[in-house]
Amino acid sequence: MNADQLCGLLAEPSRLRTYSAIVLGASTPGEVAGSTGLAAPVVVKALQRLTKGGLIAAGRDGFTADVDAFKDAVRESRPEWVPLDPDPARDNVLKSFIRDGRLTHFPTFPEKYQIVLEYVVQSFEVGRSYPEAEVNEILNRVHPDHAALRRGLVDARLLTRENSIYTRSWTSRP
Repeated sequence: MNADQLCGLLAEPSRLRTYSAIVLGASTPGEVAGSTGLAAPVVVKALQRLTKGGLIAAGRDGFTADVDAFKDAVRESRPEWVPLDPDPARDNVLKSFIRDGRLTHFPTFPEKYQIVLEYVVQSFEVGRSYPEAEVNEILNRVHPDHAALRRGLVDARLLTRENSIYTRSWTSRP
């Protein structure tokens, strides 16, 4: 069951209350009606829909809830991790600091900062000249402190600067 199906099953308040009652221990339509305050026909209809949807199951001892449905739905909808670097060690560093292509915070260890800068510099074409305004625009897509990133890239010699014109001069890790 995916997240949309799960939300659809629980979007109706009577089904949500019915599911909650079963999670909390109610196992018969009467117990569900008693704990939710819902009318018996409403409970029966909700139980039918939740059973048909696979969120609860009817057994010999009454109804039980699929409590793993939420974890399963999250796992199913989670995008597959695409490595940011083919080297697993470098990828682990980048996973700690890059989310959805954006830098979440600056690393404090110089070695990790270097790896992040080498990732960020890939936003620039080798040999192409960039005016400072364009560099700032590109870096703002990565992190709001474009000045710190720009300074870091220049200090690490990943970008060169001459008269406010920036150039990426290397193609792979130094």
